[in-house]
Amino acid sequence: MAGQKTVIMDADGIRRALTRIAFEIIEKNKGAEHLLLAGIRTRGIYLAQRIAQKLGEVEGTTPPVIELDVTPWRDDMPRQDAPMPSPDARIEGATVVLVDDVLYTGRTVRAAIEAVSCFGRASRIQLAVLVDRGHRELPIRPDYIGKNLPTSHEERVCVRLREVDGEDNVAIL
Repeated sequence: MAGQKTVIMDADGIRRALTRIAFEIIEKNKGAEHLLLAGIRTRGIYLAQRIAQKLGEVEGTTPPVIELDVTPWRDDMPRQDAPMPSPDARIEGATVVLVDDVLYTGRTVRAAIEAVSCFGRASRIQLAVLVDRGHRELPIRPDYIGKNLPTSHEERVCVRLREVDGEDNVAIL
């Protein structure tokens, strides 16, 4: 079985999941006003842009999207000095929706919350993920999930997006 790939979501599956997430965001927040989407580098930024585009189509106004590099705030990698970020006026009082491709241990999300807090005081922080594979090490739960995908620790979830990889799919390796 090693090296064999099982495709879990194709391009249409990803599109449908992101559309559903966009509608859930609208429902939970009573519209798209005061939203800021923060895409976690690398693939989260492209997912955030796609969700923002769908929100714009439905609500008539596209929320801003920022790219979030959480590397300096990670606690599971060698510590780097976190840069002193400039305050971002868009974060103050906004509902920030963190967007990532795969939720696994929760450590990336913890770092993202810390990073956002360094840039300003959001009124709320929510989490949207394309795939939730379980195995949390921290008490973090997403608000919006494209697909729950129970996996073993040995399996790898591979998200491919056209902006980075030339195609859209989610596979288990």
